[in-house]
Amino acid sequence: MEIQDSKSTLQVIPRNNEKIKKIWKTAGILLAITVAEFIMAFTMDRGLLLYALFIILTIWKAKYIMMEFMHLGDEVKPLFYSIIVPLIFLVWLLIALAKEGTDIFMMRW
Repeated sequence: MEIQDSKSTLQVIPRNNEKIKKIWKTAGILLAITVAEFIMAFTMDRGLLLYALFIILTIWKAKYIMMEFMHLGDEVKPLFYSIIVPLIFLVWLLIALAKEGTDIFMMRW
C-alpha cells in the first residue's frame, strides 16, 4: 500500500494572454455602452428618441453578451438568429401594444 502526501499537487498552466485580452475587450465594450446609456439618461430630454436609443443599446448589449458569454458567436448563424429575431419581434410587440393602448385610452375621452 502506498502512502500519499497530504499536500495536493496543483499544476498551474501558463496564462493565456489572448483570452485575458478578449475578456478585457468585452468588459470595455459593455462598460462603454453602459456609460453612454448613463450619460444619455441625464443629458437628453425624455422622449421617443431617448427610449428608442435605450432599447437599441439594450438589445445590442444582450446580443453581445449572448455572443461572448453564451458562446453563440462561434455557433451556427441560424441558432444565433433563432434567439435574436424573436427578441426583436417581442420588443416590437411591446411597443405596438403600448401605442395601441394609449390610442384606445385617448379615444375613450
